[in-house]
Amino acid sequence: MTAHRIAMLGTGLIGDFYTATLHRGRNRDRVELVYSRSEERGAAFRERWDVPRSTTSLEAACSDPDIDTVIIGLPNDMHVEAVRLAAENGKHVLCTKPLGRTAAEAKEMLDIVEHHGVFAGYLEDLVYTPKTLAAVKSVQEGALGDILWVRSRETHPGPHSAWFWDENRAGGGAIVDLGCHCIEICRNFIGKDNRPVEVFCWKDTLVHPITAEDHAVALIKFESGAIGQFEVSWAFRGGMDLRDEVSGTEGTIWLNHFLRTGFDMFTTGVGEGYVAEKAESDSGWLFPVGDEINELGYVDMFVDMFDSIDNGTTPQETFYDGYVVNAIMDACFASSDSGRWEPVELVDWRGGSTPRISRQAESFEGHPVIKREILPDGRSKVLYQHSESGEVMEQVTS
Repeated sequence: MTAHRIAMLGTGLIGDFYTATLHRGRNRDRVELVYSRSEERGAAFRERWDVPRSTTSLEAACSDPDIDTVIIGLPNDMHVEAVRLAAENGKHVLCTKPLGRTAAEAKEMLDIVEHHGVFAGYLEDLVYTPKTLAAVKSVQEGALGDILWVRSRETHPGPHSAWFWDENRAGGGAIVDLGCHCIEICRNFIGKDNRPVEVFCWKDTLVHPITAEDHAVALIKFESGAIGQFEVSWAFRGGMDLRDEVSGTEGTIWLNHFLRTGFDMFTTGVGEGYVAEKAESDSGWLFPVGDEINELGYVDMFVDMFDSIDNGTTPQETFYDGYVVNAIMDACFASSDSGRWEPVELVDWRGGSTPRISRQAESFEGHPVIKREILPDGRSKVLYQHSESGEVMEQVTS
């Protein structure tokens, strides 16, 4: 079995989550080198995670001969440079979300890794949560029929690091930070071969003294007619709210990933310790998470990435997926500025064509049925459209 030697780029919260997962995951992949712009933070990270070496040189981290995989957990404005350095040195490249600040940046990174022929994986953890993996499998097996609508919500009190709040460095606000998760969740349920066509988006800055948006809601129209919807906020009070709803012609799925998981605790605050990511308090009613890195999808994400490297297969999330997500976010910003539906501009669409959702209607006395229902007294009613007049009619059948 291959044991991968990893350079972790970045020592922030995501670097901690990633390293904790890797050192637990397949029990053989290890972070051997960490890059930080700060020698002090690099040393603290080494001690915290028992990492042998650190460097303040991005180029040195990406070219180290003892390293085979580079994981990018850096601010968004550093992704292109890090991907280029890693790919030029023949390393496997795994990059945190979002891939780029814009679709143009994401496409540049996609072209770089494909030109150099290196493995590249997009680290979108929330499509790897255990609940999501099980739900997507049910959808792919046809349990919900044709998917009509997916709603994904991520809200919390705001990110941890200063650079997230800098619109130039991050590429945006809550849309770029949280909307990227929601968009890819929608794509996994609706189908990645289903082309996103256009977007209608509202965004605003309602709470924080920043130029980027701290709230947004968007509708994403897909070629089949399905709709993806996201709701994001950096001003939700009470922790982190992660919820998804999936509606199909044959069924519905509701997912609640974080706040309402069946683990509720009340405390006066006498104790000390970490509660959960984005928790705002250590007293009152709290919602701890039993196994945070597993619940957030990190374990299955890295297993998929490194198994794909070892087996020469394509992971669930690729740089191409990251590019599509960025193109949808670009359309969100265009729509919020124009107040109109705006097209999703994909210069490189690889998904083919998806037919519009259509169902063969059930027939009642030669007329297409709209709906059947059971009345309170137990009788059955059928609503149908008259084939000749087009009139909607109803009849109690028993």
